[in-house]
Amino acid sequence: MTFKVYVDGQEGTTGLRLLDYLDGRTDIELLRIDESKRKDSAERGRFLNAADVAFLCLPDAASREAVSLVNNPNTCIIDASTAFRTDTSWTYGLPELVAGQREAIRASKRIANPGCHATAFILLVRPLVDAGLLPIDYALSAFSLTGYSGGGKQMIAEYEAGGNPRLKSPRPYAVAQAHKHLPEMRVQTGISAAPVFSPIVGEFLKGLAVTVPLQLSHLPAQATPAALHAALAKHYQGERFIRVMPLEDAANLDDGFFDVQGANDTNRADLFVFGNAERVTLVARLDNLGKGAAGAAVQSMNIHLGVDEHQSLNTGL
Repeated sequence: MTFKVYVDGQEGTTGLRLLDYLDGRTDIELLRIDESKRKDSAERGRFLNAADVAFLCLPDAASREAVSLVNNPNTCIIDASTAFRTDTSWTYGLPELVAGQREAIRASKRIANPGCHATAFILLVRPLVDAGLLPIDYALSAFSLTGYSGGGKQMIAEYEAGGNPRLKSPRPYAVAQAHKHLPEMRVQTGISAAPVFSPIVGEFLKGLAVTVPLQLSHLPAQATPAALHAALAKHYQGERFIRVMPLEDAANLDDGFFDVQGANDTNRADLFVFGNAERVTLVARLDNLGKGAAGAAVQSMNIHLGVDEHQSLNTGL
């Protein structure tokens, strides 16, 4: 069976990466809008309603407009913006979130693709909250080191043009604590308040690592490093795209340093527990264009269509 797929916003970073994933698939017919009409609402609506799956790779307002153009009840929308990630009428597109999430994605016609930073944070935090090891009112903080591709075409062009000495050093941003991923980080983990979140962009194309520090004295007595690790391992047992790395394994580090780009070119997330009896550092690593964006969207599409979930996607193993 062949499924018709349309990418609205196919000229952006996520849209182009989606086309890379889907190109050559014999079960997918890619619908291509005429370049001169890609901003024509009527023509976009025609393509959106003709699709079995429509990916929206657009700013929030444009995504909302695109959704308003869809009147075909059989069209499944997978939206990559932040517009619907906390909307309870939409399904959050993270299959590994909780038991039953895959079934919800399969049944839904409205799927909100997770943000890259949020994916890493949620993969670390949600299982520990559900296991009772991390209180929902714990004052969480997190920082993320990410490649510049997460900033879109303009930032990519700026970095790749070279000649700007300011881009040579890591650059913290969203320091006013209004990052667009914060609402989904709170809602999809069940914590009572969003974390203090500090993202940093570095001089490399892709790769992302979110780090969550924990003071064990502020957690339940049973929340040891081994227990935290065991809870993650149990939650993700059997998941091909989530790898919980062994506890206290020297191979997790490169001569004491952490490799942010170690999951690049895969749809995999690697989870780590570092620390001691007093303090723990949780780390999640992924490709911000893979499991953090286009790869996650393709994974949700595969689930929704009932085809092999791993088709087009690389575990890197």
